[in-house]
Amino acid sequence: MSTVAETATRAPARARAKRSPLRRLTRRVPFLLLVALILVYVAFPFYWAIRSAFTPDSALFNTPVQYFPAHPTLTNFREVLSSGDFQRALINSTIVAGSVTLISIAVGALAGYALGRFRFRGRSAALYLMLSMTIFPQIAILGALYTMINGLHIGFLGLDFHTPHLYNTLWALIFSYLVLTLPLTVWILTTFMRALPKDLEEAAYIDGATPLQVFYKVMLPLIAPGLVTAGLLAFITAWQEFLYALSFTETPDEHTVTVAITTFTGKSGSTFQVPWGQIMAATVIVTAPLIAITLALQRRILAGLTAGAVKG
Repeated sequence: MSTVAETATRAPARARAKRSPLRRLTRRVPFLLLVALILVYVAFPFYWAIRSAFTPDSALFNTPVQYFPAHPTLTNFREVLSSGDFQRALINSTIVAGSVTLISIAVGALAGYALGRFRFRGRSAALYLMLSMTIFPQIAILGALYTMINGLHIGFLGLDFHTPHLYNTLWALIFSYLVLTLPLTVWILTTFMRALPKDLEEAAYIDGATPLQVFYKVMLPLIAPGLVTAGLLAFITAWQEFLYALSFTETPDEHTVTVAITTFTGKSGSTFQVPWGQIMAATVIVTAPLIAITLALQRRILAGLTAGAVKG
């Protein structure tokens, strides 16, 4: 009897020990340490860029290393923002990234509606073909794209009659970036379109709606998280792309910010002087819009990624 009683009294004690906050915290310590290590590994380079952007050039390489600038300054930001080439590059990047995002969403939504709501021969093959396009690295198709863009005349499109070729124009970047953004955008929006119940579509047809009305009055509002997710991914891809921007533009007035950052020279104009403070300030300026957009739309992004993962 005493053994049974002792066992009965020890069981609640062990249960309380398992539920104690200290024991739960001890079990979570390795996980918390791993998260902290990943956070430091990811965030430290951006912190160092911010630190260098606010540090005077004369104190950048002082020893011992100063993790916080002793005399913060905005000189690097003033010099970067006062550069006419960098201002033009910011405008170019905004035009290119905005155009690519809008075109990707428009074409991707229409393609996703067709691939996700209609049955036709070759639908699966088309989907897997677009998915396979994301496997190839950018450098693999650079030569073919360069040949096409350098030989393609755009006067017949009514875009610019004074420029005989796409090369060294923003249109070259827009068209080449669509190769990178459209496959993923179509795939994401097709997943969302396919997950919607057919009852909504059938009810709209019964009410006399046309397929186009069903698309933009019924389907588009329901896949808003997917549109936000796909649009943000397309914008980030176009905003930070460097290889095609370097290959398809030649003059400073057509450069984007990623190329403009590499063209900074020292105050004296010497090619041997690297203005790290200005480069880091430009990096912060270029990265800040992406962080702001991501934080502002984080709820819709998470909803879009979760819905696409579960319903797909």
